Amino acid sequence: MVMVFQILLVMFLIVLLTLFAFRKNKEKVVTPLPENYKELLEAYVKFYRRLDSTGRAHFEKRVEQFLAATKITGVNAVVEDIDLLLIASAAVIPVFAITDWQYINLHEVLVYPGAFNEDFDQEGTDRYIAGMVGTGGLQNTMIITKWQLRQGFIDNNSVHNTAIHEFVHLVDKMDGTMDGVPEIILERKYVEQWKQLMYATTEQIRNGHSVIHSYAAKNTVEFFAVVSEYFFEQPGLLQAHHPDLYKMLSIIYRME
Repeated sequence: MVMVFQILLVMFLIVLLTLFAFRKNKEKVVTPLPENYKELLEAYVKFYRRLDSTGRAHFEKRVEQFLAATKITGVNAVVEDIDLLLIASAAVIPVFAITDWQYINLHEVLVYPGAFNEDFDQEGTDRYIAGMVGTGGLQNTMIITKWQLRQGFIDNNSVHNTAIHEFVHLVDKMDGTMDGVPEIILERKYVEQWKQLMYATTEQIRNGHSVIHSYAAKNTVEFFAVVSEYFFEQPGLLQAHHPDLYKMLSIIYRME
């Protein structure tokens, strides 16, 4: 009887150890960022430079986690360390203050060397697209051009950042509808106020009474993405000219 009990105990321990090993293998291993990544963040990412030491450590961890979870592939383009870092930074910036955020609607980022057309051709004269969130056969895929990716971070005085713009579209899309109202992160009590603010500011843009680029007036989807670029890239400019809009974006992104 004792021997039977010992055999059962050994079998139980073997099963337990096997399950533990399987679970450990299933867990995604997050590779630490090389030390020079911090230098690159300091040099190229304005948002990172504005953070204190605790915020920077959190940012670095989020970048690390994004790179471990997302496939990034060059299409006729060599993806270098700086490109990986800038893509991950653009992903983290809009959701930096949102706890436990994951881009469950993104599996892969495709990096093109330059602009492409609606047929995804990289040659010809009708190439005007710098980035996009995929649909249909490209569902859960983002395309970003290497040149625009770098330009968005290199120019410290610019309000435009294509990569941040596209990741804001993904945030918007997370609730199932890309409509400029990110209900996945926007509390219901603010939804109507946000819609009214979008429409009022759009009229200001169309009438030439705003510093915000006219592309924001195309529709509510582009409005949300464009003003978010201003919020993250040139917050002082947006706050000075559109304080109510700045305040609402602070609420949306939980950076009050």
